[in-house]
Amino acid sequence: MAIVASILLALAAVVHLGFFAMESMLWSSPGVWRRFGVASQRDADAVRPMAYNQGFYNLFLAGGVVVGLALYWTTLRHVGFGLIFFCGVCMVLAAVVLLTTGRRYWSAALLQGAPPLVALVLLAVAQAA
Repeated sequence: MAIVASILLALAAVVHLGFFAMESMLWSSPGVWRRFGVASQRDADAVRPMAYNQGFYNLFLAGGVVVGLALYWTTLRHVGFGLIFFCGVCMVLAAVVLLTTGRRYWSAALLQGAPPLVALVLLAVAQAA
């Protein structure tokens, strides 16, 4: 179970790296800001600093999961578990917050939150065994 959980967590990290790229590096592309529900270039320019900042939150969550996985599978299993758990819960809670913004964000919230949620359950069961 820990291996499947690790694969799902790695997938969650890749998803969050994708969000980082879109929000912090590719935001000026109309195809990107439209995905986030922004209607015009003027609006995209206005929220660009917020998107840039938000992208780095995603980068840091992905980084935490990657470092946590490295620690979990090498020398500091309990430290890695703690880091994975914290970052994974943050990912899941961010998806829950996204769900509260409207129905059009449900698929994005599932993409963002389902892999870490399932992974955390599997990892907790594996850790308890």
